[in-house]
Amino acid sequence: MSDVTTEQDNDGDVTESVETPPNHHINPEVLQNISVAIKVEVGRTKMKIRDLLRLTQGSVVELERIAGEPLDLLVNDTVVAQGEVVLVNDRYGIRLTRVVPASDRMKNL
Repeated sequence: MSDVTTEQDNDGDVTESVETPPNHHINPEVLQNISVAIKVEVGRTKMKIRDLLRLTQGSVVELERIAGEPLDLLVNDTVVAQGEVVLVNDRYGIRLTRVVPASDRMKNL
């Protein structure tokens, strides 16, 4: 927050000056403890509501992504990397094959 100082000179003129606080740095430890949402996206598609309502168990929804293409790793809905599915101790994981450069990620914000 800035402080405004009002001064009056010898001629009776009033001037205001704004004092800005010194640059404050964010503690990296604080940033490292912020939770973010991470998602892996297999693909997307668009469909009309009538087609959505017709889906039943066993229905197949075709995605826009071609088989074998890398999956997207999103952090707070921003693609940060791409990779492939792996199995780790009976759980799915993603092996990163490409990390999106920070400069490219900033363009999409």
